[in-house]
Amino acid sequence: MTKKLLTIATVTVTAASLTLNTGCMKKETENPFLSDYATEYQIPPFEQIKAEHYMPAFEEGIKQHNAEIEAIISNPEAPTFDNTILALDQSGELLGKVSYVFFALTESDNDDDLTAISEKAYPLLSEHSDMILMNDSLFQRVKALYDNRESLGLNTAQMRLLEQNYKNFVRAGALLPPAEKDELMKINQELSATYLKFSQNILAETNAWEMVVDDEAKLAGLPASSVAVAAEEAANRGMEGKWVFTLHAPSRLPLLTYADNRDLRETMYKGYTSLASNDNEYNNSANINKILKLRSKKAKMLGFDSFAAYQTDNVMAKTVDAAESLLMKIWAPAVKKANEEIRDMQAYADAHNMNITVEPWDYYYLAEKVKKDKFNFSEDEVRPYFQVDSVKKGAFLVANKLYGITLTEMPDAPKYNDEVTVYNVTDENGEHVAVFMSDYFPRGGKRQGAWMSEFKGSSNVNGVVERPIIYNVGNFTKPTKEMPSLLTLDEVETLFHEFGHGLHGMLTRATYAGQACTNVDRDFVELPSQINEHWAMDPQVLKMYAHHYQTGEVIPDYLIEKMEAAGKFNQGFITTELAAAALLDLEWHKLNPTEDIDVKEFEQTVAAKLGKPREIEYRYRSPYFKHIFGSDGYSAGYYTYLWAQVLDCDGYELFEQKGIFDPETAKSFKENVLEMGGSDDPMTLYVKFRGQEPNPDALLRFRGLK
Repeated sequence: MTKKLLTIATVTVTAASLTLNTGCMKKETENPFLSDYATEYQIPPFEQIKAEHYMPAFEEGIKQHNAEIEAIISNPEAPTFDNTILALDQSGELLGKVSYVFFALTESDNDDDLTAISEKAYPLLSEHSDMILMNDSLFQRVKALYDNRESLGLNTAQMRLLEQNYKNFVRAGALLPPAEKDELMKINQELSATYLKFSQNILAETNAWEMVVDDEAKLAGLPASSVAVAAEEAANRGMEGKWVFTLHAPSRLPLLTYADNRDLRETMYKGYTSLASNDNEYNNSANINKILKLRSKKAKMLGFDSFAAYQTDNVMAKTVDAAESLLMKIWAPAVKKANEEIRDMQAYADAHNMNITVEPWDYYYLAEKVKKDKFNFSEDEVRPYFQVDSVKKGAFLVANKLYGITLTEMPDAPKYNDEVTVYNVTDENGEHVAVFMSDYFPRGGKRQGAWMSEFKGSSNVNGVVERPIIYNVGNFTKPTKEMPSLLTLDEVETLFHEFGHGLHGMLTRATYAGQACTNVDRDFVELPSQINEHWAMDPQVLKMYAHHYQTGEVIPDYLIEKMEAAGKFNQGFITTELAAAALLDLEWHKLNPTEDIDVKEFEQTVAAKLGKPREIEYRYRSPYFKHIFGSDGYSAGYYTYLWAQVLDCDGYELFEQKGIFDPETAKSFKENVLEMGGSDDPMTLYVKFRGQEPNPDALLRFRGLK
């Protein structure tokens, strides 16, 4: 998962205190961003928002934000928490309002107009962020409070918000002399523009790539649903009677897993793994090198040995060594298991006279064959029970049983695309908690992957309560005219994963906007999402939602037993590709390059150093590793998925001991993790929930590696 952090001036800005007056509605202004939304729960009126509205709203938002900052600075009173830290937390309302919508749509519903606006908006926002964080007068007010913080009588959340703000300023260069501040601003603007180009290249080449099949015999082995989707894709492209496969996961993964035709698998595999690294205008090698050099320079200016050191300093891990230490504890048993799996696949290929040596494009295919051979189980048997609406209903039912919330569809609510579904989220008393939106299928303007973010943040200051608008985006198997969307097991877990992020956003009760779920330490933020995955495949939960899309039959026990037996199969591969990508990320960001680096050669060097099996590719190769080169988000931080899995596996063991719907355990998780956001130290929150610090062995047990 990847979720988007909306951070302006490193302090999250939210659409706080927008009041809906239904009794005397204001006349709609020309630009919908510049007046209160006349919609229920302040949902953006997407149908009214046009491309020409964004830049004026950005410019006015920056103007208003600057005025708010100037008011803080010019306040003649001595700095206090309220007149400085709280005022900062509540500033930037309009800028946040337009940014939420703009960033959401450039990721999930992009077009040429938004792309053109991005090229203007990103540098403008980067400059604005720097102007605030490098404002010495503002920083001195924050520093005065920070230096005397122990005498201010602050509660835990207030103290943490003060400390977070001070650290944000320092990490952004507030202590640098003026000339170096100017230089750092230029670096940040260059990085912002390069991130945008990196991401645009991935999207453009993903959309440009296609594999056309004109002989149905070549599709042997593929599920009927995949063949139908490919036929519909071909028809949409004016190639009636043929089949078109794309690099989007719902098209790519079934082909790699089931296609008997090895040439098709090889073409697909090489198409994906060479994404944005071909000899054309979309090659990201130059962007990667530019990003690495700029990040290294930035880290050095701020007093860190490397960008990896700069990034890990600000999260639970604290050091690169701590992050690598965790990964290496997982790496060795994962590779050992992966090599066992590869031997099993080669033995299967030999026994069936395939006359091949296992290659990376054979991995998914042979793994599926071995799984069926060992466990008499194929995903094709169970996919009819995982129609997307049923799975979504399952996630909602779990949330209801654990946390008492109910999601009710709002069919007339505004939406940014017809494929979006909007829900009102209420608690056990029927009170409004949040708005939730789901957007699950691939399309041309949507980047790959799955993520969660928000259109409106939350806060609860001085009795003014703002509840959030949260959304999940995915790229799941599309429905066709003849068949609904039937999810793979991986897609089922991804839906539960992103809904776990959604719960973190919907249920937050953090007082301050800057401590909502989008401002939680990167290596803690994956805990709510990953722990939520555990319920997806629990037998008790499967009986609640896994119903055959044609007959309505509940998934039978024998299929659940097969799924459980095969549940830890192929964990060597899954863990190795994930850990390899995390280690590659850290290796990139430990560098301080002055010359260009050959991207592919560096990847191969790291692979050799680690002893990565030849048959397993990094989960993401660098040219399309958007987590780490498309923004600062997960750079030197991709390891956090495994770090958080230590937490989620250890935490879920408590649910298993007490009962997966134990009210007391669910209440503790809700109150100490989901509702608290970033208002306390993450390990403190975890121990309050779990009663102990996490045990890494829980992860190894869960993955069958110990």
